Amino acid sequence: MHPWNVSPKKAVEIQKRLAASVVTRGGPKEVRFVAGCDLAYDPRTKKCFAGVIVFHYPSLDRVEQSCVVDKVRFPYIPGLLSFREAPALLRAIGKLSHSPDLFLVDGQGIAHPRRIGIASHLGLWLGRPTIGVAKSVLIGTYKMPAAHQGSWTYLYHCKEMIGIVLRTRSGVQPVFVSPGHLIGLEAARDWVLRTAKGFRLPEPTRQADQYVEQMKNEKACVLPCFRK
Repeated sequence: MHPWNVSPKKAVEIQKRLAASVVTRGGPKEVRFVAGCDLAYDPRTKKCFAGVIVFHYPSLDRVEQSCVVDKVRFPYIPGLLSFREAPALLRAIGKLSHSPDLFLVDGQGIAHPRRIGIASHLGLWLGRPTIGVAKSVLIGTYKMPAAHQGSWTYLYHCKEMIGIVLRTRSGVQPVFVSPGHLIGLEAARDWVLRTAKGFRLPEPTRQADQYVEQMKNEKACVLPCFRK
């Protein structure tokens, strides 16, 4: 759709153009495979470690994983995370033998100043439903949800509902869920709850987070890097 090796100014222009194509309604009709995506950095080597894990749904048994070690080519600029992380993640996704029906991405969907965080950007490239599951808020205001599992409130920005603040486990901090592409707010919330297994993060992104941290610590893809 566009080159990734661009200036920050050009990246903002690309985001503004693509944001109109993001679809925030509906959801996957049938899900056999759900994927979790995450990326870690090693500041000493300036390398990134992108990982994708595919799970069977509803068992959430791991069926495949893929990883890529790459050089970081875009500076860290809040709001432009996709230009820093998406190229490596897309390469990792491209190595999969399974075709996930839904992607959960560690990052923002439309809960973004220009309504196109990394989950939305990846969704446009992949043409598949994506959900952003973030550990912290980027923009917006909200009321803290009740302390019990499953409680939630809306995240607002400029009087627009852009996400859901969701308690996936009683007594822990909530996560910030927002539609990426081809899925609505409530459907995104429900899928995060369906894939949560007693931890703060849903299982796909929780395991992807552990996977990329292990890669970073070992300075290479964890063997087996690609497994059916």
